[in-house]
This record gives sequence, structure tokens and C-alpha cells, in this order.
Amino acid sequence: MAANLSYWEQQSFFGPADVAVIGAGLVGLTAALYLKQQRPQWRVVVLERGALPSGASTKNAGFACFGSISELIEQEKRGDLQAVVAARYEGLRRLRELLGDAALDYRAVGGYELFRADEGELARECLARIAYYNQLLAPITGRPLTFHDASAEAGRFGFGGVRTLLRNDCEGSLDAGRMMRTLLGRVWAADVPVLSSCGVESLEAPASNRSGPVLLHLSNGARLEAGQVLLATNAFAAELYPSLAVAPGRGQVLVTEPLPEVNLPGTFHYDKGYAYFRQLPDGRILLGGGRNLDFAAEATTAPGLTAPVQAYLEGLLHEVIVPGRQPRVDYRWSGVMGFGPELAPVLDWVAPGVLAAVRCNGMGVAMGAGTGWRAAGMLATNPAG
Repeated sequence: MAANLSYWEQQSFFGPADVAVIGAGLVGLTAALYLKQQRPQWRVVVLERGALPSGASTKNAGFACFGSISELIEQEKRGDLQAVVAARYEGLRRLRELLGDAALDYRAVGGYELFRADEGELARECLARIAYYNQLLAPITGRPLTFHDASAEAGRFGFGGVRTLLRNDCEGSLDAGRMMRTLLGRVWAADVPVLSSCGVESLEAPASNRSGPVLLHLSNGARLEAGQVLLATNAFAAELYPSLAVAPGRGQVLVTEPLPEVNLPGTFHYDKGYAYFRQLPDGRILLGGGRNLDFAAEATTAPGLTAPVQAYLEGLLHEVIVPGRQPRVDYRWSGVMGFGPELAPVLDWVAPGVLAAVRCNGMGVAMGAGTGWRAAGMLATNPAG
């Protein structure tokens, strides 16, 4: 027992739980909420080691997207692309249904992929695949045309050196901070405590031939027993289960001063999705990415900024997005995503009573609610794990 925990704290916060969720990100919180909808009598608790989620749920760019054409071309080499995009699209639908567009500040602005003049070969390849991907995605989006050539619009944005634009009519944007505040409020209102500064140091699961609770040892010295555990720590999952095929990928982001004279309606993808930007409602430009400059250096769970990536982002800002200008940068941060050899997330039992729901492959906003929903169903229908 941790020192100085009162009787009341033990009973109301650290007492035995039916399910303990590790990680208060999008997957963990949606799973907790869906689980309480299915099993309202169960005692569910969410454990988070930081003051806020430590990965990317509050640090992402707020893209409600499922992949640009150049991304889809690369991803199709790795698995069943139609099934993965369907899961992303369904996840976005569930998120909007669960929280509501007003709470998310969801805006159906559409998305663009841009190509500079010296990227003509890639642009031509992507243009040639528009009809193919429209046909592939029509059963998912319900539209005969998801992508189309929007190069005629290139001039209206004032970009530097951009010759080709492809538009995705089904893409949108949202406010990641409002999303997580709303979700945290809904989870607490569902009688699920979310305990910050409660990292899980280790788990003791029962032997495979025995039933019993899982014992969680917390960083504050407390211990908690749970009938089942949901591991929803995405890029950090290997810290508790090293055998999981999840590798971290750090994403760096910057946000400029307000630029009210700039008008960039939409979300924008560049360099096969490794760079992305949008204009926020207050006129600021948000720009992130660049981990492809040095995959090894960015394969870390440590927060931080690097000079090469920041220089790359600022170069895109000054040369492409607002050419000839050097707006002040007011915010810089990093988030950590989870990647793996397969596009689909890991959603499997990793020990008796311990279910892992991790590895969103950089599409956490799209995959989060759907993955949480599926995890809740597995927990609710298989209480023995």
C-alpha cells in the first residue's frame, strides 16, 4: 500500500476494479466510455502517468483524415488497404457520433495533397491512381468520387512552387484539445475516475492455467487489483510488453503567430504525408512532420525538438506555405505515435486478463474511437480474458 493514502482514497480510487485501463489517450478513454455503456455496473478506472496523455492525443495536428493518395500507394504494399481505410473512416464516424461535431469543432473542410514543380513524377503517379482509389473507396465513403484533381486551385492559396493539388472531399479538421476535454468530461460523468500521475511500473497477471485478478504496481507506490486490464499506451506499450510489435515515432509540430491575411481552408499533406499543415481558426498556421529526415533519431518516446526537423518545417513555411515571409513561431512541441510492420492496430490478449489495443500507425484520430469500441466489446464479452 502506498504511504499516506486514506481509507476514502483506497475505496473510491484505488480499490479493486473490474477493468483498469492503462493510458488516458483517445483509445483508452473511448474504450472506458464504451465499456461503461455495455457494462454500467462494472467498476472501471483509467490510469495515466502524466498530467495529460503522454503520446499524441493532445499533441496531434487535428486532422480528421484517412490517407492521401501518395500515402495510400505506399500503404497498399503492406496489407489490405481497403479494410484499413474502412476502419479509419469508421473510427472517425464513431468519434463524431460519440462526442458530437460541435464539441469537436469538426469542420468538413476537405483535404489537399500538394506537389512542387520538381515532384512531377510522383504527382503524375498519384494523378493516374485517382480513378482506382475512387473505385476502391466508394463502398467506404459512399461517394463515387472521393479524390479529384484540384490543380486549378493551386493559385488561390498563394503557395510557392506548387503545380499539382489533389483534393479529398471527405477530409475534415477538429480541435484536439476540445476533443480530449470533452472525452475526459464524459468519462468522469460515466463514473470512471481518470487518475493522473499514476504510471504503471509493472503488472502481475495470473498464470495461464489459473484465474484471478491482475495486480498493477503504480509509480506512486500504490497497488491496484483488476479483473481485466486494457493496455492503451500506443507507442509506449513495449515498456510493459517488449514483445509487442510497436515502435515509437516522434512527430514535431510548430504553430505560428496569427496570420489573418492568409486564407487556407482545408487540411494539407505533403511529401507522402510526412509533412502536414492547416490554418487554425485564430489564423495561425500549424505545421508538423519531418520524421522521415532521420527515422532512427525520431524512433523515440522522449519528447524533444531537433534542429534538422525544425529547419525543414521552417523551410516549408517560408518557401511553400507563405513564400517570402518569415512569421514568428509561437509554439513548438512534439508527440509520439506508435508504428509497426502491419497497418492494422494490435488488438489482442497479451497475457491472461490483459488486452492490448495499440499501434495506430500515425492515424490515432481516425483509429482511436473504433479501436476503443472494439476493445470494449472484447472486454465486455470475455471477462475471463
